[in-house]
Amino acid sequence: MTSTDSRPKRIVDAHVHLWDPARVDWYPYLSGRQELDMGDVSTMCRRFDAATYFAESTGWNVEKLVNVAAATGEHSVEETLELDRRADADGQPAAIIGGLPPADSVAEQVAALDRQLTATRFRGVRPMGGAEGPLPGTEMLTALAERDLVVELMIHPDLLLASARALENVAAPLVVLEHTGWPRDRSEQERALWAEGLRALGDLGDNVVCKISGLAGPLGTMDPGVLAPWVEHAIDCFGVDRAMFASNFPVDGIHGSLDELFGCYSAITAGLDDTARDKLFAANAMRVYRC
Repeated sequence: MTSTDSRPKRIVDAHVHLWDPARVDWYPYLSGRQELDMGDVSTMCRRFDAATYFAESTGWNVEKLVNVAAATGEHSVEETLELDRRADADGQPAAIIGGLPPADSVAEQVAALDRQLTATRFRGVRPMGGAEGPLPGTEMLTALAERDLVVELMIHPDLLLASARALENVAAPLVVLEHTGWPRDRSEQERALWAEGLRALGDLGDNVVCKISGLAGPLGTMDPGVLAPWVEHAIDCFGVDRAMFASNFPVDGIHGSLDELFGCYSAITAGLDDTARDKLFAANAMRVYRC
């Protein structure tokens, strides 16, 4: 347990999924309609709303939540709109990353963006399957940039370097790399691939940000000793101005509690000064997601 006086002063959780498995059309993988090769997923496949989140994060000063699209395909657009309506009543989430569903034309995808822009907390998208590559096409990147929207990348280490090379040649919107580059396991081969790709993305400069999340799954633990080399390399690649912590809850709840996860992040960063820690735990997320 992390002592209260060593904890960050505040947290803006940059990646949560507020969902309800009863919406079987939106979340078929939570309702048993799709198989998940993730072991016991009972702690993930449950109703998870803002009240549940805050009940489970007692003792940590979490001020704001950023919801990231989890509904499948075109349902991710409806999810954005519903969560924004709900936030009018309870104040959370403070920002929403919506979906970019597959479509037959760029015009259809742009229409999906504009529909979500009616939600006041909408800040950007993550592609929702069927993408031809690690990044949306040039026309979509332009449309996102024109609307001041971010694009999130949920890609494994084998696509990190390719994504960095692609971003060298386009005028992209702000890019947020999800789940610390999403390593699939802790093998030496995966680690080397991941480390090289993360460095290449970090070297691109201010336009690319790393969300430190999703490590508990592939590493199978929330032990600070195991996560520290991965977290520290990410911070080294992006610096404290372009990295931010996130919980990925309730997905990472398969491997422990919010208390354990925040305790892990807090222990790893205990040697940093208060300003640096505040950037990693709150200020950077507030800047990126304008919340």
